[in-house]
Amino acid sequence: MTDGILTVSQLTTYVKQLVERDEVLQQVLVRGEIANFTRHSSGHLYFTLRDADSQLNCVFFRGEALGLTFEPQDGMSVVAAGSITVYARRGQYQLVVRFMRPDGLGDLQARFEALKAQLEAEGLFEASRKRPLPRFPRCIALCTSPTGAAVRDLTTIISRRYPLARMIVFPTIVQGEAAPASLVASLREADNHPDVDVIVVGRGGGSLEDLWAFNEESVARAVFACRKPVVSAVGHEVDVTICDLVADLRAATPSAAAELVVPDRAELLSNLRLQGRRLQAALARRLQAARESLQRLASRVPLRDPRRLLQPWQQRVDESGEALATSARRWLRRCREQTERLAEQLAALGPMSVLQRGYAIVQRPDDGTVVRRPAQAPVGTPVAITVAEGGMIAEITQHRQPERVC
Repeated sequence: MTDGILTVSQLTTYVKQLVERDEVLQQVLVRGEIANFTRHSSGHLYFTLRDADSQLNCVFFRGEALGLTFEPQDGMSVVAAGSITVYARRGQYQLVVRFMRPDGLGDLQARFEALKAQLEAEGLFEASRKRPLPRFPRCIALCTSPTGAAVRDLTTIISRRYPLARMIVFPTIVQGEAAPASLVASLREADNHPDVDVIVVGRGGGSLEDLWAFNEESVARAVFACRKPVVSAVGHEVDVTICDLVADLRAATPSAAAELVVPDRAELLSNLRLQGRRLQAALARRLQAARESLQRLASRVPLRDPRRLLQPWQQRVDESGEALATSARRWLRRCREQTERLAEQLAALGPMSVLQRGYAIVQRPDDGTVVRRPAQAPVGTPVAITVAEGGMIAEITQHRQPERVC
């Protein structure tokens, strides 16, 4: 925008944003006669809805149009549900149709089908996102009227089936203009309660108008936003609401919901007794098998006369003892012979053996030092001489060089 002047695109975009922010225009029902009907090769449907005084361009995209149960034709009177937008390229406002029916079906049913188509396209009904219920819930939230038949059925059946479960009733308006906001508030409060394991939301039967609060988009999105599993129990078995489709589990009635959220104490006890009997039978079979095995072992000869078990071992001990004694004697004999050889070698190398061959040991008498060199005994030094048969004292009178032995 320059100097306050808008381009055509800017103005169109501004108008488009205004239109798409309007809550009324985002969920409208329009009655009119079809004109200029065209089924494009893409599968999208283009037509005009008109009455005596005006006309409205419409587009029915392929994904939603696949749910049509009739073939639209020019001149046919229909009721279309959808949202108003602006087709910027032509600067025209148009109705983006999500659901369409021949004129004559109730407006509430048309709104139901339109919202169902919208939320289904967004993935709120996807089975893959639905969570399992806790097997043994400790605390159950009941989002329902505190005075209706539904709360009596729920509390009575849950108390009878599983007395261990604690129940918290979140008082909720379930019919009338204030019901959607009350349902949304109760669901949020229950979901935020730290003790709650599973949420049951619902009411007893009634007409489509009576149950309509459970078909409101705000309630559906509140159920979808819950972090804890939600069981929807609205009306009778034939009643199906948007809340049922979004919830993790749909119960046909409040009584059915009570049976789904808790196990049956009687069944649990019966199953425990059955498992106990099976365990006893298995133990009995194990004991019998052990008893038979013990009897087979006891019937063997060695067990009847345990001494026979020892006899082969006694014989082996005797044989091993004899072999050990023989081995020890042989080892001792080898040790004795080796010791004698070493003694002979030691004697041959001993000083007495050397003295017997004519040698002598010369020592200084004062300290017993063996004289190996002349310098150790100067001339005039007394020495002690030891020979094979005794010893003597002498005095050094002369040194001489050793003779060369050839």
